[in-house]
Amino acid sequence: MELTDNLNIEQFKPLTTPEKLKADFPETEAAAHLVAESRRQVERILRRNDKRRMIIVGPCSLHDEEATLDYARRLFKVQKSYSGQVLILMRAYFEKPRTTLGWKGILYDPHLDGSYDLDFGIRTSRKLLCEIAEIGMPCATEFLDPIVPQYLADLISWAAIGARTAESQIHRQMASGLSMPIGFKNATDGNIAVAMDAIKAASNPHSFLGINRKGQVIVAETRGNKYGHLVMRGGTNRPNYSSEFVAFAEVLLSKANLSNGMVVDCSHANSAKNHKRQGRALLDIADQIQLGNTSIAGVMIESFIKEGKQNIGAAGGLKYGISLTDGCIGWDETEELIGRLAEAVKASG
Repeated sequence: MELTDNLNIEQFKPLTTPEKLKADFPETEAAAHLVAESRRQVERILRRNDKRRMIIVGPCSLHDEEATLDYARRLFKVQKSYSGQVLILMRAYFEKPRTTLGWKGILYDPHLDGSYDLDFGIRTSRKLLCEIAEIGMPCATEFLDPIVPQYLADLISWAAIGARTAESQIHRQMASGLSMPIGFKNATDGNIAVAMDAIKAASNPHSFLGINRKGQVIVAETRGNKYGHLVMRGGTNRPNYSSEFVAFAEVLLSKANLSNGMVVDCSHANSAKNHKRQGRALLDIADQIQLGNTSIAGVMIESFIKEGKQNIGAAGGLKYGISLTDGCIGWDETEELIGRLAEAVKASG
């Protein structure tokens, strides 16, 4: 008989089960409290029951354990200074969606050499989440592969569904069963209707194929996620963080009976992929909040210890604290912008 199955599969490699990974890197009681409490705070902010705003800030993607923990410690100190005005969640992105090719993140290629040691990558990812939680910082991430949440989601306080996947039925189903608030980004062309449809879909129950903690294929039956919300990230032709775009989104969300607040991403198309423009977006948002806007629940910023980005394989090796993927603002500007948003929240009353 001619072969008709798996013709383009080179090999199948075993992967540790979620149960085994969680046994190797267990969630401590303190980490569980941190995650649960920060999720509750995010929910209250989205529902406008808490006047603070959330700031989702950190590297475009994680690649260096030492620099990651250094950054987390810095954020923890800043959080203590502004705890009455903002809730800071650290970006802990392990998967990177690619339009064509490129480094897919530490989960897929932890050695940065194209070896795709996924077993080591998923272990590294969970280890980092445990270490960041030990410092006291809640984490935010983007979920790309629907299998990954079984390995990592118990340590995540906020998650995003990206612009390229918000229209995907698989990701909407996955979001309906996730335990944390989920931000859906508008489409890459700026269309927010796609994200609104995703919020509605994810708020309802679904049944779909997945895996359980033992790695067995199962049917997951979900309750629906009531804390889905819009993330404004700009579009192909223009940013959408300014007051007229926010007001337009408010009208559409109200008509669709979607009451959760929105998050504005200062990077990506809202900065024209130029990290130096993120500050401009955040200051505009801060002004809107100070003038009384209540629909903006938070912001996203791509930031690391040092400004800019670098490439894998660059001459002289990788430099400490610089992003591997999108360009990031540096630490001094990060601290300044967090302070500016906190001031705006305080001034808004």
